[in-house]
Amino acid sequence: MENYLIVKSIVMFVALVAAFGYFFLKVKRLYQIMMAVDGVVEKPVDRISDRIKVLFTDVLGQTNVRRKLMPGISHTLIFFGFLAIQVHSLELMIRGVFPSFDLLHIIPSIYTGYLFIADILAFFVLVGFAYALYRRTVIKPEYLTMGRDANLIILFTCVIIISFHFINAFQTLMPLEAGAASHSGIFPISGLLVSIFGLSGLSQGQVIFGYELSYFIHIGTILGFLIYIPGSKHLHLLAAAPNVFVKPLEMEKAILKTDIEDEEAETFGLGKCSEFNWKNVLNLYACTECGRCEELCPASGTGKPLSPKKILHDFKVDLFDQADKLLGDEKDEIEPLMREGSPVTDDVLWSCTTCRSCEDICPVNNQHLDFVIEMRKHQVLMEANFPAEMQETFTNIENQGNPWGFSADTRADWCKGMDVPLISDKPDADVLYFVGCAGSFDDRGKKIAQATARVLQKAGVNFAILGPEESCNGDMARRAGNEYLAQMLIQQNAEVFNQYKPKMILTGCPHCYNVIKNEYPQFDASYPVVHHTEYMLDLANQGRLTINRKEMGDITFHDSCYLGRWNNIYQAPRELITRVNSGGNLVEMDKNFSKGMCCGAGGARMFMEETIGERINNVRAAEAVATGAKTVCAACPFCATMLNDGILETDTVIPVKDIAEIMDEATS
Repeated sequence: MENYLIVKSIVMFVALVAAFGYFFLKVKRLYQIMMAVDGVVEKPVDRISDRIKVLFTDVLGQTNVRRKLMPGISHTLIFFGFLAIQVHSLELMIRGVFPSFDLLHIIPSIYTGYLFIADILAFFVLVGFAYALYRRTVIKPEYLTMGRDANLIILFTCVIIISFHFINAFQTLMPLEAGAASHSGIFPISGLLVSIFGLSGLSQGQVIFGYELSYFIHIGTILGFLIYIPGSKHLHLLAAAPNVFVKPLEMEKAILKTDIEDEEAETFGLGKCSEFNWKNVLNLYACTECGRCEELCPASGTGKPLSPKKILHDFKVDLFDQADKLLGDEKDEIEPLMREGSPVTDDVLWSCTTCRSCEDICPVNNQHLDFVIEMRKHQVLMEANFPAEMQETFTNIENQGNPWGFSADTRADWCKGMDVPLISDKPDADVLYFVGCAGSFDDRGKKIAQATARVLQKAGVNFAILGPEESCNGDMARRAGNEYLAQMLIQQNAEVFNQYKPKMILTGCPHCYNVIKNEYPQFDASYPVVHHTEYMLDLANQGRLTINRKEMGDITFHDSCYLGRWNNIYQAPRELITRVNSGGNLVEMDKNFSKGMCCGAGGARMFMEETIGERINNVRAAEAVATGAKTVCAACPFCATMLNDGILETDTVIPVKDIAEIMDEATS
């Protein structure tokens, strides 16, 4: 036995050094790749204490994972159970090299309690995997990657857990050396294996053989797992926690401002994998390919070629394929991300509505839109490659300050006869109402703007508009990748804002709201911005609006992406609907709040043709009709237009109203 232990110590020492050495080299290469890219991370990793709290909530607390109930519970069981046995596994490794090492002897009371808990939690790993296998073999959701990689990980982990229990079972039957602590009663689950398999009837030699066999299976599988992780999709085991730690801490997110006047810049946007920044690469490493992003993506759900999960996977594959060039002196030879034969095509890139459902649902906080928008920016500015219909839209915005091409001089025509003042005539106004292009020129949007103005007048709000001094907010151009045009528009509006210095900017368009609130500060124009849903609720709470409680029947509310997921405004419109509606209920669509489905207009898609798969607005409109509501309520002029067009394609035609129109009808 003594000779065996010497041989075992040598074998284990060599195996541990080899496995951990190989693991270190692989991780080192991954780190070198991450730091070899040329992209710059604009914001430093600050507020460390807040980020540590995020690690406790998102990683240890598994809050993001558990947003999907059953898979979340399953993952939580696997996570904590697998984490729980690591101390025991580490002890076994040390004991393999130094046989006399025994934590149960060193800290008996603490280690006994730990082993008892770990034995129970380890069993729940198998429960979690039982559901995972059921989900993969019976439920089979389309968005879930069904590959050898995932199945191998399941196999690896199950073998580790089962061998863990058998090690413990045999441990209870091992002869005790002098002074050694007994393992009896420590293992509530592993102890059952003794009776189930009749292990107590084995001879001493058979018990030792069973223990050693279980030991080598356990440690061998762990070391194999260790070697396998850096090159598999389960690289997220290493990258997820760091990725969560460095994520943006705020819900609001501004698009990266590109210095388009940089004369030394050779390129703009994202064209090659070498132009990623290190956070982008960490995102690629952290992706679990769980498919939650794909499940909620309106493009994926309506037959478009875009899959947020797949686009990150394709970028990672490209990064690894060109890693040698990246790490060597061959960066000039790195091929573009979009090239002949690349899985990332024009149809993939331009299918995105920038609704942000992928980012919002991602359990590891990946920032998919950083890739999409920066790639669009490169295609527009460097390749002049964008959907043909956007050429007219860009031209209209550049020449007239709106995507329809109407004369900028007519921007205030929507309020003729309404006694709405211009801020040039009333510079001391308490509120600057930024109407937006839709409210100024689109027939549907004009009605919403008029309703908003009437509600403000009923409440006695001292407000004014910019009129001809207002221009397109820049959102559409920016999300379509035309950063040059977007910055021109933003700077133009910013100069006007800074001239009048408004006390508050009010807007009924979530796109105006988001870009003015979150992105105009990049251009030295930072002012309080409020969406009309929250402002009208505040007016109602102050008693400045008389609510007539009009009977409107059941109403369903559509969450605008840029109001909800981008800016976390969900309750204000619902509270308004409930407060003003008499004799009807607020009925929710299946996809609501943070999981609400996009109308299809975001990301400049409003002005692009939709020729692949089903129309997104038709699918969303059908969901609204299916609620049985008598009215569909929106809080965005683009959403109202898209939903109305979609409803016309159904058998049941019901009105679509903006919250401003409902408030106008129900107040005096």
